[in-house]
Amino acid sequence: MPSDLIRYDLLVQDALRGVVRRVLTEAAREGLPGDHHFYVTFRTVAPGVRLSNRMRERYPDEMTIVLQHQFWDLSVTEANFEVGLSFNNIPESVLVPFDAITQFGDPSVGFALKFELQEPEQETGANDTEPPEAIAPPKPVSAVPLTARSEKKPAAEPAVAKSEKSAPKPVAADKPKEEDAAASKVVSIDAFRKKT
Repeated sequence: MPSDLIRYDLLVQDALRGVVRRVLTEAAREGLPGDHHFYVTFRTVAPGVRLSNRMRERYPDEMTIVLQHQFWDLSVTEANFEVGLSFNNIPESVLVPFDAITQFGDPSVGFALKFELQEPEQETGANDTEPPEAIAPPKPVSAVPLTARSEKKPAAEPAVAKSEKSAPKPVAADKPKEEDAAASKVVSIDAFRKKT
């Protein structure tokens, strides 16, 4: 199989992260339209993630936040987003680089993106005497139904944040309700790959 020197997988992943960036930018500027709300899952150990020690201890690997009713100060830059949330009536500020996001979903319309994290590639030096190990082809980035999350080992319950304007107090640690998989829109990168 020929080497992908262009790295289309990374270009597509960056483009899909751009979708997340744009949606969050519009939500920061205009608020959430209609019934739209977002589930954002991210690696808490990823470089650049900022959250309190209390939250890092509770979610040592991965965390899901829900932006629906009780959140504030959502700001988005090219590289990350920051938002104020309340967890068990304790306000927190969370900063998440877009590269740390593993899943993004909008259950109101059955839309979800799942990002496969890229492992750093090994470089071969001019003086290496042994050939490098074969590098597996990159995993595709795809949009999957929200129900696909249940196929993995159970993760920590998502932290739920709701907007201040709709409800007086926050709801924390609610599990997301499963959406009808048939109604979910699925986009796979495999659909765009050239058949050989």
